[in-house]
Amino acid sequence: MLSRVADSLYWMSRYLERSENTVRQLDVTLSLLLDTSSTTAETRWLRLLAALGNPPGLTWTGDPDELTRTLIFDPVQPSSVTSCINLARENARQVREEISSEQWQRVNRLYHHIRSPQAQNQFRSNMNDFLATIIDGIHLFKGVSDTTMIHGEGWQFIRLGRYLERAYATATLLEVYQESLLNLPEREHSGYQYLELVGLLRCCTSFEAYCQVYTADLTPDRILEFLVLNRDFPHALRYSIDGVRQSLDAIQRTGGRRPPEELLATAGRLHSMLRYTTIEEILDGSPGRFLHSIREQCLRIHELIYRYYIHYSIQSALAV
Repeated sequence: MLSRVADSLYWMSRYLERSENTVRQLDVTLSLLLDTSSTTAETRWLRLLAALGNPPGLTWTGDPDELTRTLIFDPVQPSSVTSCINLARENARQVREEISSEQWQRVNRLYHHIRSPQAQNQFRSNMNDFLATIIDGIHLFKGVSDTTMIHGEGWQFIRLGRYLERAYATATLLEVYQESLLNLPEREHSGYQYLELVGLLRCCTSFEAYCQVYTADLTPDRILEFLVLNRDFPHALRYSIDGVRQSLDAIQRTGGRRPPEELLATAGRLHSMLRYTTIEEILDGSPGRFLHSIREQCLRIHELIYRYYIHYSIQSALAV
């Protein structure tokens, strides 16, 4: 596969995953603001920005409407939902011959919807419905990708981008929450903290899934264990890194090029860490440092993917 094709498929998927993550976290933050508690609106908005990686150029100015509009509609802000969908569509356009008509129609429809006057009207009249419409559009794209595209090398690059972006975003979210909420002694938890923990699970679409495993007994330790170490839930870190590892293995088989040992070792080390570490070991150490290490390893995997599959030299390609 040409490196430019792999690059576009990879980033198309990452940008859509990033859009979904932003919309979901924004939806949860707006819902929590309806609850009267000791937590100020400023604290919640600052936490949202931190969970999104503190995007450059985005600051809390005291105006929630302005920040919400910027996060969704600002075409100049690289981290906005509109910018990410624009970039996803542009990447899809560049590889139009590699994706199905249904994929193109879905991403193109999402692109035109968020730029339309109807989107602005829906945003003003019913924010929750508007955000749900965006998430539905992204889910439809993922669904048609899995059902209309050959599950070959290109599809694996789409999965690789999706799971690497998801793992990094989930690790960032948990690192932010563990400082302010997951770190609290058990005696300090109250009804307010319960709502915040529900919000954390909703940020990962995991409230119902968590309850199926642990019932509705929400404790920080169990939430951390579920979102980090569960092997069956799609938004858990272990599941996402398993997906990254599987996609790298599949790309090697279908593309005929063996990844460098450094990439295999980095992905394998992260995979093994999440597979064999227990929640007791994480809690006995530093959960924040553990989560930060996962983020760093995700960035390293991204760098190595780019070095080997996107920006590789002709000499290195011929040497394989």
